Formats: sequence, structure tokens, C-alpha cells
Amino acid sequence: MTGTYLARRCCLSVPGGDERKIERAGVSDADEIVLDLEDSVPPGAKEDARAVVAKWLASASRPGVAIRVNAPRTPWCHEDIVACAQPGGPDRSIVVPKVESAGDLAFVDRLLDGVERASGRETPVTVQALIETASGLANLAEIVTASPRLRAVILGYADLGASLGRSADAGLDTWLPAQHSVLVAARGAGIAAIDGPYLAVDTGAEFAAGVERAARLGFDGKWAIHPRQIAPILTMFTPTSDEIAYAQRVLDALDEAHGRGVGAISVDGQMIDEAVAVSARRTLARA
Repeated sequence: MTGTYLARRCCLSVPGGDERKIERAGVSDADEIVLDLEDSVPPGAKEDARAVVAKWLASASRPGVAIRVNAPRTPWCHEDIVACAQPGGPDRSIVVPKVESAGDLAFVDRLLDGVERASGRETPVTVQALIETASGLANLAEIVTASPRLRAVILGYADLGASLGRSADAGLDTWLPAQHSVLVAARGAGIAAIDGPYLAVDTGAEFAAGVERAARLGFDGKWAIHPRQIAPILTMFTPTSDEIAYAQRVLDALDEAHGRGVGAISVDGQMIDEAVAVSARRTLARA
């Protein structure tokens, strides 16, 4: 499946039933907005929220739009997907919550196939998988290769913490193994690795530490749950001018060395080879 590359440095989640917040999110600087039909919508309001989202999608023109549908095996998942995959409006992605196996994505894949054929939708809907349970974490290897539509895997902290029986104040370091597992699986499959949101609306020291940790580990981006979190996330996941210049120097020097039949060369006192070039290319791609 082909499609335009979308940077997901910052993905802003917004309640799907709140038209005012959706409109505000639509003009924000977030790379992607995620219209949430799951946790932010109570059971009795699912149908109304779905209608709000479908109406907005039909006329929106913003790039970078995703819809978090309700989880497979719930009464609402299939209806959410059908409503949100109709023709018209921007290219979009379906965020599937609580993915636990390849079968969950296979279900979504087949349903989207049918909806697109029935509706005449020309641009395929892509998919992102939220890893929020112990089973999902254990089955990452099969999940990340389950669908050609899959573009990203996202680590969801709140539900995963509940699934693991982990205390809410267990601390940032306790999530390193899960972050590493998600990152390795995503890189192996050639898809984006997105860190889940900080579970409060402030931008204090704990928030900043979480954003910095995710960026330094190698994640492609992070979710936000409040507009005030967009700017600091974008800043952390956007290379600086110095980083961009250094990456370009690395690639230029290595190209020149290869032209002379040399496999490695020193740049600014550091030995540069193809392994360093991979990081440099990623920096320029993020830029």
C-alpha cells in the first residue's frame, strides 16, 4: 500500500463528541489530530460522537487526521470504522485500541477492504495499533507485521499499567522495557514508533522528562492530551539546526569517502561509517 509520508512528532488526542474542541484541534500545529471515540466518550454517547466525527471528516481538509475507534469485540468498533472510512474529506488513519494479536488487525483490515469497495473510497485508510495490554505487548512481533495498512504502533500507558497491575506512580524508569519492546518491533517492521501521552494536562518537570526520554530513546513522536503540550513535544522531536547541519556533513563526508573507496572517515573527531549514516539520514528525514 502506498501513501504520503506523515510525520507524527506530536499527535493531539481530542474528544470525538466535542465539536468545539475538534475545530480547535483542526487548526493546531499538531502533526496529527486523533478524534477519540473510545475512552473520552461514555457508552450512551457513542452514536452521537460517531455522527459528530463523521460530519467533520466529510468536509475537513486538514492533513494528519486519525480516529481512535472503539476496540475490537466491543459493540461499537465495526460501526465506528464504517462511519469513518467513507469517501470525502482528508486522508485518514484508524487507531485501533487494545490490539492484542494479529487477528485484531486482520479483522480491521478486512472490514476496511469491504467498506472501501462498497463506498468507492479511492485513498485507502491506514491503521495504527495501540498497545495497551500485557497480551499486546507479548505479541508485538506478530502485530507489527499483521497488515499492510499499518503505519505506526503506539504505547498506551494507562490501560497497559492497569493490565500489568502497575501503580500509577511507579515512575518513568519502570516503562523502559515496554518502550524498548515497542521501539524494536516498530523499527523491525519499518513503521513509526509513537510514545503514549503523559497522563495529565500540565507541562511540568515530569511531562518534560517523559518527552525527552521518548525522543532520546528514538521514538518518532508522542501523543498529547492538551494543546499546551503541542509546542514542547514538537520542539523535542524536531532536530535543531546544528543537528541538521552535522547530519548533512556526515553524509557528504561519507559519500566523498566512498567515492575514494574508503569505508569510514573522521568528522569532527568522530569516526563515521554506515551505522552513523543511518542516524544522520533519520535526522534529515525528521527535519
